[in-house]
Amino acid sequence: MAHDEYLENIHLRIMRVTDDLRAIQRELNFAAMEAPGDPELMEALSQLPEMESLQVLKSALDQMRHFLWFYIQVMTNESEDGDRLRQTIRQQPAEDAAPSPETLLEKFRLSADAAILRLLSDSKNQKPN
Repeated sequence: MAHDEYLENIHLRIMRVTDDLRAIQRELNFAAMEAPGDPELMEALSQLPEMESLQVLKSALDQMRHFLWFYIQVMTNESEDGDRLRQTIRQQPAEDAAPSPETLLEKFRLSADAAILRLLSDSKNQKPN
């Protein structure tokens, strides 16, 4: 698959997911506005399956937010740290071991966690605005 086609597919998928998230937000907002006046709706919305699905969505969005923060930092950071992170990500695995998507996501997550911890520790030494 050519790079342009690959990037176009990602762009289209991002647009679809963004539209879906906006639709979900509108529907949940409508339900939240209607629920106080409708006891049956309030009960249905607060049952375990609905709350679990919202927790799964929240967790996925939180993870994506952290990943996107890390990705943007790596792709836009021209410092030595950014170069080292990009080189680590680009390193080829052993020929007999193809990386699984979970392994790559874990590598990103650990790198993002380290970057966040470094940012938080650096900000402790700064004066508040």
